[in-house]
Amino acid sequence: MSRLPNVAIVGRPNVGKSTLFNRLVGKKLALVDDRPGVTRDRREGDAHLLGLDFRVIDTAGYEDEDPQTLPGRMRRQTEAAVAEADVALFLVDARAGIVPLDEEIARWLRGSTTPIVLVANKAEGRAGEAGIIEALSLGFGDPVQMSAEHGEGIADLFEAILPHVEREDDEAFEDEEDESPSAPLKLAIVGRPNAGKSTLVNRILGEERLITGPEAGITRDSIAIDWIWHDRDGNPRQVRLIDTAGMRKRAKVQDKLEKLSVADALRAVDFAEVVVLLLDATLGLEAQDLRIADKVLEEGRALIIALNKWDVAENASSLFNGVKKALEDGLSQVKGVTLLTVSAATGKGLDVLIQAAFETREAWSKRVPTGELNRWFERAIEANPPPAPGGKRIKMRYVTQVKTRPPSFVIFGTRVDQLPASYERYLVNSMRKELNFGAVPVRLTLRAPKNPFDRKD
Repeated sequence: MSRLPNVAIVGRPNVGKSTLFNRLVGKKLALVDDRPGVTRDRREGDAHLLGLDFRVIDTAGYEDEDPQTLPGRMRRQTEAAVAEADVALFLVDARAGIVPLDEEIARWLRGSTTPIVLVANKAEGRAGEAGIIEALSLGFGDPVQMSAEHGEGIADLFEAILPHVEREDDEAFEDEEDESPSAPLKLAIVGRPNAGKSTLVNRILGEERLITGPEAGITRDSIAIDWIWHDRDGNPRQVRLIDTAGMRKRAKVQDKLEKLSVADALRAVDFAEVVVLLLDATLGLEAQDLRIADKVLEEGRALIIALNKWDVAENASSLFNGVKKALEDGLSQVKGVTLLTVSAATGKGLDVLIQAAFETREAWSKRVPTGELNRWFERAIEANPPPAPGGKRIKMRYVTQVKTRPPSFVIFGTRVDQLPASYERYLVNSMRKELNFGAVPVRLTLRAPKNPFDRKD
């Protein structure tokens, strides 16, 4: 499938890059705050501008810092985004005017082979007139005047980028059916801060795509990256990897940005099909890990748990068994969640992890044939008949699967509202075992047929 053209947004901190990104994708995907430096990793999204489709890349604010510092590592990500782009939007703040860092960025961009479109943001009203005139000195011609926050100047932006992104094969960009086995696997990586999520994604991709370092909480936005994985037979499989911000215990989250980051991570869970909860093997399993796992299962997403930093773990065998036992006790609603060991530092276990994710999605997307479902239903009731509270028998009549992703079933019968929770658990556990759903969430609803003689006038 042909790729969408890439449009990168670059500029110094706090000129409105993430606001423009959100405007172009039509959603509040990137975190926006008055403080500079909110965006750290490259963030990508599909944009649709006046009938034009392209991939837009939000980048960190370009800062002239030592390459080994966090701002320096952020700058490398911005440079990589521009190198890969079909066109770059160089944003300046019309109200603040041109500052020395704008001139530094302009010198760098003039040496790039990527076409540059100069955009004077925050140009609404008369306050930005002086800055618009100053922008001419940067050497990129007349700037596109716009307000990303208010949506002004969108038509002018369209005309400026059109020559660089227009394509004739629009039909090649039509999305495949979400439920098709060949559709990209939407795989989110979640966990506490510093568990190694971004390092893991970088190792999977084979490049320093995300900023990493010893500082906890570097990742703020949830970052989605398209990637091709080759399975055991060498077949290419599409994956959309989603790296997320670390999730600390709610009581410890005080900063507004961290709250936004955690909320963004939870939205990433909603978007995903399979979620990998990454644990730090040097710290073991903590209560916060179980809370995150619970949240994933509540949202109906398939869950895999991976113990990272396995290459430096001590007492590996007892650690693995201890975590497995704690998961069985702490995640009573789903037994047998896949537990794997990996090392983001060495790459050990990563192919096994991706293979398990595809297999888990297959179970999560499974639709049971009617005959097989009915045979299971008969066997389950015969092996363990429903109770008769107060001497009145509960009759289970039939079962049907109403949806997949996660698998959801409805059982019809009389007096099913009196069925104890323990019997519902029995049915779900039997379904998992007999119908090969494994540890994916299974939804079961009980309904009594309407009484045709029960008329309400």
